Amino acid sequence: MRAEPKSILITGASSGIGAALAAAYARPGVTLHLGGRDRGRLGLSVDRCRVLGATAIGTIMDVRDREGMARWLAGADARAPLDLVVANAGISAGGDQGVATESHLNPEDASETTRLVFATNVDGVANTVLPALELMRVRPLPPARFGRAWRGQIAIMSSLAGFRGMPGAPAYSASKAAEKAWGEALSARLDDEGIAVTVILPGFVATPMTERNPFPMPMLMPAEEAARIIKRRLARRPARLAFPFPMYWGAWFLSLLPPGLIDPVLAALPDKSAKG
Repeated sequence: MRAEPKSILITGASSGIGAALAAAYARPGVTLHLGGRDRGRLGLSVDRCRVLGATAIGTIMDVRDREGMARWLAGADARAPLDLVVANAGISAGGDQGVATESHLNPEDASETTRLVFATNVDGVANTVLPALELMRVRPLPPARFGRAWRGQIAIMSSLAGFRGMPGAPAYSASKAAEKAWGEALSARLDDEGIAVTVILPGFVATPMTERNPFPMPMLMPAEEAARIIKRRLARRPARLAFPFPMYWGAWFLSLLPPGLIDPVLAALPDKSAKG
């Protein structure tokens, strides 16, 4: 039996997987620190978790704010040492973030869009993970109650899109590849320190980010189902948490194919966030 986390911080918790994951963990005795940029939607997520019995604290926070993120994590950890930090916040090139599709922009706008995606998905993850690591590293290693002793766990929300650069979403897939590689490297590096790092690679999940995709999304699942899978498998502290398996296998196989063979096929696919 594994001890469940009782002090949890989740970025991007106002909608999608973040909000569903917050609700999945919400129960009496659990403290949830939920961050997001949309005050109204974040408030709804916080209220839902409180109804489920958790102590939920919402904070309007932009993950690109390096100093603000460090202060937020430090304050949350001071209230109760964080057992689990989920770096979930992220954007694609479009959707409800007010950013236009990469390939439908003039060069200057496309450049700014690319920078915004990287600033949120890469710098934002670093602004979440690095302060969490500092806080966890200074803790004494607790007594082992259920197998190994752990100082804490960090989960990074990547995507199966990180296995291969997609021409319809170059910045998004590249940012998710960076999250994947960094998280897996941290997992191997920090395991001996009693800090578990898990990279989460979901397939298609029904969220505000995916609802505008103008192409078929195989094995699309509700955010609540994805959250249940993530919660159950995070308890095992794996280095990589990828699902559903057929999509995982397909993404992995696609990454093995030579570019000259697969690029013409990928280039013909619709852009990730183009409007239909």
